[in-house]
Amino acid sequence: MPRRPVPNIPWPLPAVLTWTAGWAVALACSHIGATAGWDLAAGTAAATALSLLNEGRWRRSISALGFPLSALLLASQGAGWAAWAWLLALLPWVVFYPLRTWRDAPFFPTPASALNGLETVVKPAPRRVLDAGCGLGHGLAALRRLWPNATLCGVEWSAPMAWVAARRARGAEVTRGDMWAQNWAELDLVYLFQRPETMDRAWAKACAEMGKGAWLASLEFPVPGIVPHATLDAGVGRPLFVYRVRGGVPKRVSAGSTASAPSR
Repeated sequence: MPRRPVPNIPWPLPAVLTWTAGWAVALACSHIGATAGWDLAAGTAAATALSLLNEGRWRRSISALGFPLSALLLASQGAGWAAWAWLLALLPWVVFYPLRTWRDAPFFPTPASALNGLETVVKPAPRRVLDAGCGLGHGLAALRRLWPNATLCGVEWSAPMAWVAARRARGAEVTRGDMWAQNWAELDLVYLFQRPETMDRAWAKACAEMGKGAWLASLEFPVPGIVPHATLDAGVGRPLFVYRVRGGVPKRVSAGSTASAPSR
């Protein structure tokens, strides 16, 4: 039976609930007299089991690792490490990847070969392409290999990451800004590697702003209820869903529909 993620709980609340459950189990075991170490093992087992309810490998990993890492933090404090030392270690990451950015997507680079085959679906070759949420520029590099003559654009909310992307992706127009505030009207293709909750919004934006015949490509996460023009598999463990904008908002298929898109 396929895994069913817990519905209607916005991320990262499922992770917080998983960590809390891990500590609840550990404290309960300790309260009934479990041998030292077995309480943490029970908490880790509980957190790992609950993490499987999350959709996506990175969410399951974050949920599963939160409890043992927090236990390690407490153990290090007992060994003489000050709490502020951990906060100081986290500060560069918070600056580099602001909390607001997590509303769109966590930091996971596009694998080098993840977009292979996209050039065989998107015809004619796009002239202006956007990597929305370009991170450090891995997606821009993959897009450049497909279309060396296209005008590539990248937008990234994190200023340090946008700076790095602009220097890694020479020739691309990389700006620091809000991908949702940027107008997509002049774009032939928009590439996304976001998160499930943002895909409805991205599709609505594409339909409202992009011209008929434009393309939206999403790595790993499909648009709910919309049949893709093509689904590609480059062998990286993350499917690439390719959508054609045809004007307006296409009719969505029901959850139980057997309609399928051509795979290439």
